[in-house]
Amino acid sequence: MTTALITHPDCLNHLTPDGHPERVARLEALLPALEGKDLLRVRAPLAEDDDLLLAHPADYLDTIRAAAPDRGIKQLDPDTWMSPGSLNAALRAAGGAVRAVDMVLAGEADNAFVACRPPGHHAETRSPMGFCLFGNVAIAAKHALERHGLERVAIVDFDVHHGNGTQDLVQSDGRILFVSTHQMPLYPGTGAPSETGPHGTVLNIALDEGTEGPAYRHILTETILPRLRAFRPELLILSSGFDAHAEDPLAGVALADEDFAFITDQLCALAAEVCAGRVVSCLEGGYDLGALVSSGSLHVDRLIAAAD
Repeated sequence: MTTALITHPDCLNHLTPDGHPERVARLEALLPALEGKDLLRVRAPLAEDDDLLLAHPADYLDTIRAAAPDRGIKQLDPDTWMSPGSLNAALRAAGGAVRAVDMVLAGEADNAFVACRPPGHHAETRSPMGFCLFGNVAIAAKHALERHGLERVAIVDFDVHHGNGTQDLVQSDGRILFVSTHQMPLYPGTGAPSETGPHGTVLNIALDEGTEGPAYRHILTETILPRLRAFRPELLILSSGFDAHAEDPLAGVALADEDFAFITDQLCALAAEVCAGRVVSCLEGGYDLGALVSSGSLHVDRLIAAAD
């Protein structure tokens, strides 16, 4: 019974300007905190074009490759930058998510945590944005459906920002349930509860600024878990952002470390009930380093406990 940790040193080579919240220090802080834990450690492979094409068109891949600078850093939008190492880092993040799906579905691991960067849930079909280049969890979900023959996959995004990119990439596929909890109003301005997708497989839950643990736990147990149970996914993929933490500087939701442990426990228990415990968790946000380490470590501890 195993939890896989999938990462790669290339993810430390995605450089952003001084003061940018999505910085190398995030992994430099989190990965040492996971040392000594009972984890199967795996190096994230580079995603192949065929993987990326599950979610993005070929001309978008060409655009991202053409944007990669030979030196320095290049701005793609107000928040999103590339350095010479960014393309490989992004390919590792997408490839790590695909590898995690392969391992969990093959029984090589019970669940997996993909500790890679840049994150992915803001990358739309043809647009990088919000620190993100490729839709990592969307690619992973489509890989599970198209390559492994699954019939239903659920994505739960508990990052404090709406996963607009993931929604854009998966909402047309009725085999994928996308659930997002996020502060509103907040970047990127999407994710109204009225956005349910063409198949009714999008569940957006808007959180008020200042939302604390008890209110979030109620939403999870009374709204999200019943929806997941009714959908009966064969694989659960998590967009695991830790920026809903009370200490995070980019938002105003006020969860504590223990709330992230509760979220993980509840989602893993649901997965044990409906899909043999098969969970793939991919790192998204979390920009206060101390909060990222404490809540991210607890998240991994609970994944390990679920695999025992």
